[in-house]
Amino acid sequence: MFLKRTQRIKDGKTHHYWSVVENRRLLNGKVVQRQVLYLGEINDSQQLAWRKTIEVFDEGTKRQIALFAEGTLPVDDAKVVGVRLSEMQLKRPRQWGACWLSCVLWQQLEMDEFWSARLPASRKGTRWLQVLQTLVAYRLIDPGSEWRLHRHWFTSSAMADLLEADFALAEKDTLYRCLDKLLPHKDALMLFLKQRWGELFGASFDVLLYDLTSTYFESDTPREAPDKRQYGYSRDKRGDCRQVVIGLIVTPEGFPLSYEVLAGNAADCTTLSDLLKRIESRYGKANRIWVMDRGIPTEETLAQMREMGASYLVGTPKGRLSKLEQSFLSASWEQVRDGVQVKRLPQESETYVLAVSEQRIGKERGMRQRRLKRYVQRLKQLQEQSLTRDHLLMKVGAAKQDAGRAAGLIKLRLPQSHEVVTADTFRFELDRIKLREVRRREGRYLLRTNLSGHDPAQLWTFYTQLTEVEQAFKELKHDLSIRPIYHSKEERIEAHIFVAFLAYCLQVTLKYQLKRAAPGLTPRAALDTFKTMQMVDVHLPTTDGRHLILSRYTQPEPEHRLLLDHLRLKLPAQPPPKITARPSAVPAPETYPL
Repeated sequence: MFLKRTQRIKDGKTHHYWSVVENRRLLNGKVVQRQVLYLGEINDSQQLAWRKTIEVFDEGTKRQIALFAEGTLPVDDAKVVGVRLSEMQLKRPRQWGACWLSCVLWQQLEMDEFWSARLPASRKGTRWLQVLQTLVAYRLIDPGSEWRLHRHWFTSSAMADLLEADFALAEKDTLYRCLDKLLPHKDALMLFLKQRWGELFGASFDVLLYDLTSTYFESDTPREAPDKRQYGYSRDKRGDCRQVVIGLIVTPEGFPLSYEVLAGNAADCTTLSDLLKRIESRYGKANRIWVMDRGIPTEETLAQMREMGASYLVGTPKGRLSKLEQSFLSASWEQVRDGVQVKRLPQESETYVLAVSEQRIGKERGMRQRRLKRYVQRLKQLQEQSLTRDHLLMKVGAAKQDAGRAAGLIKLRLPQSHEVVTADTFRFELDRIKLREVRRREGRYLLRTNLSGHDPAQLWTFYTQLTEVEQAFKELKHDLSIRPIYHSKEERIEAHIFVAFLAYCLQVTLKYQLKRAAPGLTPRAALDTFKTMQMVDVHLPTTDGRHLILSRYTQPEPEHRLLLDHLRLKLPAQPPPKITARPSAVPAPETYPL
């Protein structure tokens, strides 16, 4: 095996991606490369760590193997039972590796310790703790609806083997009833996780990143929904569906501190005030640094934060930069890191920081150029088509929506209601004045803070860490499929989000461990790798009419052993064999562990 590098130029920047690759010789003598493990974008020190691991992993070892011929069974021994190897059967293949990894993450966070007293078994024997663990593992590994878990996923997974349970965990009504028991323990769980992440990873909660997203519904809702399901600004581009808004607070490392479910029509600027009070009542008063994007805090909220002793760093609309440009002219640039310069402008109780990033200039310029080029090409295509005015307006509107803000750089002349679509009535040209203004603002950020004594480089680092919240939303929506929501009861809607949050906690735990032990590898890639480890039941008929059953997970392949080595995990022992009872009138024979 060896490391292979591929190169890709994206948004004007060169990226290098790495993979662990091995050579495979074909029957015709040719050699092809097989990707064992995709590592993503890693730096030089991480590359050396992987190279060292691969060298050790490939090192050959010498050992002696003894082969024994099959002997004759001592037929006079009553304790000996013969096995018919020629009639061996393999049954019930099911996914084991990712399920086992989810159980390991569950144990590392000590979820059993937290939930055992809060979700005791029912009088009928329903083990609610294991039902919840199954729901969370399903959301982490192969997310979907509870109905799909009941109908398909549970029987195709090895969760029953790992939890030493049966299909009772996946009964449809049991899954929904478990959701109804979760929400009262939300605040206690947040406190527990904060303590647990501090013990495991030394996580600090002095700097908090806050942002909002929305998630929509596919289920029918009343015309006048009395709950949080409302129409509002949709970040998912689904304005036709009712939605709820989710506010998430994470640390710069990505550890979530809390989340809140808000009404779907809640404005961003109205969410922060109540959240600050809830955080303070839950975790106590502390001089936390809140980092937020523009549009979330209002002037009243910032004044409230100054009164309560909280620190903040927020982005401001670029329009405000026009009002402060003259004041910034007299300030000098400070180099805070390679490619990043800042100017500071102290005010009465705040400080404005103007940051310019060469990397962001290249990225934003590349994005703007691609959108503008696609928009112009579309307009040229429409000029060549024979369209009515109504059809033209519809197609231009769709092109504008696709182009986004880049559409504002084009001056359009559209035909009037009484005019026919011609080259004179429908034309366009580039607005060069706006283009120069946009180019001057690209890669520039105006920050606002009451942290007057902090280094500008540290303030810029705090602000760029907002990408962790965006990444958290991306993982919740794509990896964990928090959207769309099919539930109709408000309590189960919030319970669905709560289960997704628990799955995200497991994913963040794995992500942080991979960041330290296997840089460049994502949690989703690790889970997909472990998914290939299966479990099967080996059925061996015996000479006295019974069946010897051995449930066995497949042996790890090279990519599995690499991950196990990096994460310092050890696979459990194979389950003990079972043997069916002697033939009887019972249609479904019981099995007993040997």
